[in-house]
Amino acid sequence: MSPNISIIVPVFNEADSLAELYEEIRAAVPADVRWELIFVDDGSTDDTARIARTIAAGDDRVSLVSFYKNFGKADALDEGFKRARFEIIITMDGDLQDDPGEIPNLLAKLDEGWDMVSGWKKKRHDPLSKRLPSKVWNAMTQLLTGLKLHDFNCGLKAYRAKVVKTIELYGGLHRYIPALAKQKGFTVTEIPVNHRARRHGQTKYHTARFFHGFFDLLTITFLGKYLSRPLHFFGLIGLVLTGLGFGICTWLTIGWFAGHWIGDRPVFFLGILLLIVGVQFFSLGLLGEMVVKTNRRSEQRVRKIQPDQ
Repeated sequence: MSPNISIIVPVFNEADSLAELYEEIRAAVPADVRWELIFVDDGSTDDTARIARTIAAGDDRVSLVSFYKNFGKADALDEGFKRARFEIIITMDGDLQDDPGEIPNLLAKLDEGWDMVSGWKKKRHDPLSKRLPSKVWNAMTQLLTGLKLHDFNCGLKAYRAKVVKTIELYGGLHRYIPALAKQKGFTVTEIPVNHRARRHGQTKYHTARFFHGFFDLLTITFLGKYLSRPLHFFGLIGLVLTGLGFGICTWLTIGWFAGHWIGDRPVFFLGILLLIVGVQFFSLGLLGEMVVKTNRRSEQRVRKIQPDQ
């Protein structure tokens, strides 16, 4: 049985691309598949919204969500995920660089049993100034998340609905959807996809996004590994600091017994400071554990218990 699919396209100032993208999507979706297309206009200042409304007026499978200002891609995707009605969701960018012709390939890979399939722009048609930082960022993301993907930020992805209904997107976390899905226990893979050179408009990429992405990566790494066990994070720091402080104070104490005055030595105050800060980190970890334990008691995990037949 063919799946029903929701196609979500976040757009920002892509008026020149929408009509062509819509026609390519119509041609790419298999004839026996029921589908919907959701354009999410992220506060465009050109004719993007008007053109999307015109397309939607002529095809009841197409809908438009318009933001009153630019909130960012993560918010646009999150809004699209909330409105998606079908069991399979496909996302792609609206600049025609993602090829809708890859939709059948994504669906075929998903049919193998994966929860999420991410595109890999193996042959990428972007300038070096964009490709090089992306390679560094992808390698760093692999290292910190443990997920071996070549291209985390490819816009072309396919998901089962349970994946997108579980993860929460905000800020710049759209770059890490595969990692977020893996943290939730879903299976993630990737396939090479066709990537095309930009034909219209201008790239939305700026160098500052690389640094913002780094802080977002630290966020998901911390939340994914230590949100349910904060003492493992704060306790490790506290252990290191306390150990250093205790070592310094022990060394000074030995010197004091040997007749060396330590009261006016700066290293003495450093040792005391390390001990105090180390204990504070332990305290933060313990407080975090108390909060987590309280929340886990009230967390609802089981939707419904069926009575024995």
